Amino acid sequence: MHKARPLAVLFDLDGTLVDTIPFILASVRHAFEGYGPAPSDAAWIAGIGTPLRDQLASFARRPEDVDPLFERYRAYWRAEHDRRTRCFPGGLEVVRQLAGAGHPLAVVTAKLEEGAWRTLKHTGLAPFMGAVIGADSCARAKPDPEPVRLALERLGRAPGEALMVGDSSHDLVAGRRAGVRTAAALWGACDRATLEAAAPDHLLESVLEVPALVEALGAVPGGA
Repeated sequence: MHKARPLAVLFDLDGTLVDTIPFILASVRHAFEGYGPAPSDAAWIAGIGTPLRDQLASFARRPEDVDPLFERYRAYWRAEHDRRTRCFPGGLEVVRQLAGAGHPLAVVTAKLEEGAWRTLKHTGLAPFMGAVIGADSCARAKPDPEPVRLALERLGRAPGEALMVGDSSHDLVAGRRAGVRTAAALWGACDRATLEAAAPDHLLESVLEVPALVEALGAVPGGA
């Protein structure tokens, strides 16, 4: 006999659970001060969901400039993090509700794992996460499916037992390639057209809609 198991929910972090896009853009501007013109907000947002070093490399004049830009970004991020990092309204309550209903939860982010944990602890989200996968947790980053697969492995769930929620095409493509259902977070960094082009299974207007979607998807067949 098989019994039903609660659906696992995998979340991106910045722009999905935490309202940090303005903070990220400010960090980018700080990193480029004295170096040259900073990327436009639109240009940087287009690459959100990929690791920071990779994004910086696409705007640096020379490969050797990436590390100094990275360090300037990180110094500003560390100094301003607690003041400028908060959950989207209702985000913490949604996560608490899902965890209380028995749904395994994870974060799959392009942040370094250390930074992800700092954000999760600061916002109160950390106790509810069964896995946190960062840019340095495995060899490949989103949109490669490896981070999603690693999160599923740590949660003990198969692809058909999970939903990926994210605000960038990288989140949605990674989820689809890993075989999980996907939901686009329209309240985050990317516009509707960009997210629709990534062919998500669902479009959500607010983080408050996540529990209803999870309930509608229902429990899935699990282990004996």
